[in-house]
Amino acid sequence: MPASPSTARAINDRLALQLLQQDGPLTATQLKTLTGLSRPSVADLVERLSSAGLIHVVGESGAVRRGPNAKLYGIVADRAHLAALDVRTGSVSVVVADLLGATLAEATLPIADDTGTGPAVEQAVALLERTAREAGSVPLHSVGIGAPGLIDPATGELRDSSGLPAWHRALVRVLQQRLPAAVLVENETNLAAVAEHRAGAALDRETFVLIWLSQGIGAAVMLDGRLRQGASGGAGEIGFLPVPGVAGLPSAVDCEGGFYSLAGSAALGELAARHGIETPPETPSEDAAVAAVRMALAAGERGEPFLDELAGRLALGAAAVVSVLDPGCVLLAGAVGEAGGAPLAARVEERLARMSPLRTEVRAGSLGDGAVLRGALIAARDAAQEALFTPGG
Repeated sequence: MPASPSTARAINDRLALQLLQQDGPLTATQLKTLTGLSRPSVADLVERLSSAGLIHVVGESGAVRRGPNAKLYGIVADRAHLAALDVRTGSVSVVVADLLGATLAEATLPIADDTGTGPAVEQAVALLERTAREAGSVPLHSVGIGAPGLIDPATGELRDSSGLPAWHRALVRVLQQRLPAAVLVENETNLAAVAEHRAGAALDRETFVLIWLSQGIGAAVMLDGRLRQGASGGAGEIGFLPVPGVAGLPSAVDCEGGFYSLAGSAALGELAARHGIETPPETPSEDAAVAAVRMALAAGERGEPFLDELAGRLALGAAAVVSVLDPGCVLLAGAVGEAGGAPLAARVEERLARMSPLRTEVRAGSLGDGAVLRGALIAARDAAQEALFTPGG
């Protein structure tokens, strides 16, 4: 059934806005070429979107003579502001951006382990409010939050977990109550996968698995361009994966005895020490694991035994995922994945090929720990554009 005129206009408007977002400012002639619409249809489209305050003239093209056809149209980026939060066990990071994702202000605040739930929430909220003010007077439209733990797929809420700070869940509730903006929360590893898919090492991949190696350990599953969270929101909780080489088994409330005990930050620090790669004793376990990987790479032959054993450990977890999903590509992401880079990824790929008949490329993530914040911002931007990129939105 052919679309009604109003539906066709809405489809064309959305297409034009997507092109302006992806390709930057465009002339009416360029929009005509890219959309395949007639010149009168493009003229009407530009008029509608301009009247709605969604696009405006941002300059002139040097490729054509001066006049109406030279006008460059771009999205009104300050129509709304977006915010993204990366909520960790001991810190919260915030970035505020415009509608095109350009960073306007950012900040990070440590949250001490002994901070109560109420004070921790107030500190995080105050950080967001302060950063939003620094970005300007434009109100926040959407806020994306990346946090460790399970997100209930039915409600979109962060589920209770005995292993995570109580202030995480309370923060989400308080922001949803206080802010006029839409507040979205997603597992940190899933957001990292979204970021690597849209702006990182998996740009050319519609199907892949990202293994997050940082303060925590987990995986995200991207199949056919879609993030898969699982029936309970727990797809990719490979920290609980039983693996050989670890004493005991994980439980429903503790991943000790699972893959976490083999490849988590503390375990990697201990492995490095056994291979004579020493980091300062006061260094936090996450930073120590990253430092150890970098030191081993810089040490040349002396660092080989540690890197080989590390690659073998990571290949164990990857092999379990590959045998079930056959994704064709595994990304080693997070701070440890970024520190290991292509050399560590190549080692893991070689060991994985020995364990699995399924051909799998292993890559290093390109966004590091910043992938969570980047993914949260993408989620906020998508939500805002979905709501605003319609005349009258």
